[in-house]
Amino acid sequence: MSESTQEDTSIKKLTLAVLGLCAFMLVWYLIADRYTPYTDQARVTGNIIPIVPKVSGEVISVDVGVNQVVQAGDVLLRIDPSDYQLAIDQAEAALTQAGQDVGAGTENLAVAKADLSQAITQQGYILAEAKRVLALEKQGILSGSDGDKARAEVKKAKADVESAQAKLERAEQKLGDQGSNNPKIRKAIAALEDAQLDLSRTTITAPIHGGVTSVAIAPGDYATAGKALMTFVSAEDAWIEAYMRENSLGNIKPGDPVEIVLDMRPGQVFDGKVVSIGYAVDWKNNADAGSLQTVNSDTGWLRNAQRFPVIISFDERPGKGLLRGGGQADVTIYTSGNPITNFLAWVWMRLVSVFSYAY
Repeated sequence: MSESTQEDTSIKKLTLAVLGLCAFMLVWYLIADRYTPYTDQARVTGNIIPIVPKVSGEVISVDVGVNQVVQAGDVLLRIDPSDYQLAIDQAEAALTQAGQDVGAGTENLAVAKADLSQAITQQGYILAEAKRVLALEKQGILSGSDGDKARAEVKKAKADVESAQAKLERAEQKLGDQGSNNPKIRKAIAALEDAQLDLSRTTITAPIHGGVTSVAIAPGDYATAGKALMTFVSAEDAWIEAYMRENSLGNIKPGDPVEIVLDMRPGQVFDGKVVSIGYAVDWKNNADAGSLQTVNSDTGWLRNAQRFPVIISFDERPGKGLLRGGGQADVTIYTSGNPITNFLAWVWMRLVSVFSYAY
């Protein structure tokens, strides 16, 4: 066989090998995209909590710095408590006054009850005396003027009883319920508790274990209730938001096992599971009133694949410390028990974990 013939044969074998490899890769891509879908468009996500004061006042100390790790209960900053301590003092004085008012009302009630009892007793005596006078008047022993006087005394005694009864009712209404159920006492207690709550809110602490970033406050600044002063990143909750191609979602379901490679933890592969799959994304270029929508004019034979978010949880927290929110990740989802596709995906994720050292 001539040298040129041998060279042609070698070229044909190489060409066939390349074509075979391309065909294998195409078949593998089509199968893997359905049964072990993979994406490198995934991000670490966690709870981002704005630290917002519930009371206003001058900041007297900021106890944390930017990107500092804190534990639950650690003091983040303090607001001047002077005004709120004064409010507590005023509320305590108001509660004392309310107690004194209730005490005075109780005494007035006791006096009103005594007056009513005395008026009823006096009325009984006058009725009995009038009965004797009227009997003697009827017999002609006493004059008519004596009878008129007796009848006037009866009317006065009745009026005195009615007046004492009205005073007792007013005293009862003014006093209200007894003890801590008294409206004045309850109002004063509520005001004191509100003042104590505001005072406690002048010290702002970390809600959970996490990190502080975007600190936009310093001692001497004025903190306004409802306006964020810094950003808190939770270290206790973290998950992956993976953006999968629409045509890869067909076999994905909640509970499917997942392998995750984090750029922040190169060389390691973490286990997880699918939590949920997004049902919709925004694709419209909405226009403001008075303008027209912008239409994307993509060119080429194939349009870009639409991606949907898939939420993935970690089976175990990946090591100690905080996971950086927004950190990149690679994700493979195992949707079937096929040993061949699962093995190839397993090998690929280990290679990706090694490659993550380089980028």
